[in-house]
Amino acid sequence: MGADHTRPAAAAPPGVRRLLIATVVPLFVLTVIAALVLWPQADRDPVDGGADVPRYHGTVTRVVTEPCPPTPESPEGDTGGPCGTVTVAAEQGPDAGRQVETPVPTGPGAPRVAVGDEVVLVELVDPGDPSVKTYNIAEHQRGTPLIWLVALFAAAIVAFGRWRGLAALGGLVASFAILLGFVLPGIGAGQSPLLVAIVGAALIMFVVLYLTHGITAQTSVAVLGTLGSLVITGVLGTLATAATHLTGFGSEDATTLSMFQGDVDLHGLLLAGIIIGSLGVLDDVTVTQAATVTELAHANPGLSRRQLYRAATRVGRAHIASTVNTIVLAYAGASLPLLLLLVADSRPVGQLLTSEFLAQEIVRSAVATLGLIAAVPLTTALAAVVTTAGRAGRAAGPATPRPPSPREDAWEALGEGRSGGGRSTEAAW
Repeated sequence: MGADHTRPAAAAPPGVRRLLIATVVPLFVLTVIAALVLWPQADRDPVDGGADVPRYHGTVTRVVTEPCPPTPESPEGDTGGPCGTVTVAAEQGPDAGRQVETPVPTGPGAPRVAVGDEVVLVELVDPGDPSVKTYNIAEHQRGTPLIWLVALFAAAIVAFGRWRGLAALGGLVASFAILLGFVLPGIGAGQSPLLVAIVGAALIMFVVLYLTHGITAQTSVAVLGTLGSLVITGVLGTLATAATHLTGFGSEDATTLSMFQGDVDLHGLLLAGIIIGSLGVLDDVTVTQAATVTELAHANPGLSRRQLYRAATRVGRAHIASTVNTIVLAYAGASLPLLLLLVADSRPVGQLLTSEFLAQEIVRSAVATLGLIAAVPLTTALAAVVTTAGRAGRAAGPATPRPPSPREDAWEALGEGRSGGGRSTEAAW
């Protein structure tokens, strides 16, 4: 989000501005009202996900490894990981300032620790004797590296985008605020995930696009194009998931969520993920198409509405061709463990492709791409109408003849060269 695709656009005529205001403002008010109606209640009880295990920070000061003792299940002593103890200087909790011992972390996904590592300790209490407690290493502390990475990210955006980059960062903060403050709590409160996602995506769109690109006619066209494409994506997603009988239980995360929060509609959650995931690409496409029409009209004021639409659509086709690959690769990158699991599966390819967990990814990619394709003609047509209406409103004197195209220049030059009059072909070129 937040790419700067154009120079500041010329102000639209009053009639065009009034028409856009009469269209966009009611949609914004309707979005705000829907958000207030769907806003999660603060008195909802938190999900009971088990006991809250205390977590404290510490620094590893010593690591001692030793052979694992044999067990009946592994007589050779092969328990799948190293054994030994790790000494950690506790920085928080009741043992702050002391050295505590923990077992070496083992098992799938266990962190590998070394002297000097900053780790997170979990305190475990013996149910039979609450006075007996032990510590285990849960994971590494990641706060400091993440802060430096985010600072570098923000500095690079501001250095390259300047004020527009700063506005893009503001839009990013607003997006996360809406997601964390409205969308996720709303879905967790039992509201319809699809409805919450559409309202949340529309709210993000209004805030981010106008904050990043300014309150202009060009931005309003992008807003309308994005909103229309989101509605199309939601309808297509509903039809596709119903036709393929997807339940939303296509991942281990969804199954785990259903255990802790049984009232969450996982089918609707799948649709909500498609809507939110499509928004980030949709706004880039719509802003680009609106800016392309504006730039074409600025470069050649003689282009008609149809010519503007055709020329900008050609740009949109090239954009879509690269963006489709981006969408598929993004989903594939996020699902590499799933793809590796499929490679190791011995079932026929046809059964794998139609299984719930892979069919879900196919539907997600296909629906997002169809919504993206629909955004190009929709936004381009709106931008062409607004741009040519603005041109008609600014016309106060005699019409300026349309400059000849390069092809017309070439034919005229060749014709004059053949007739032998006026300029020579070389002079005309």
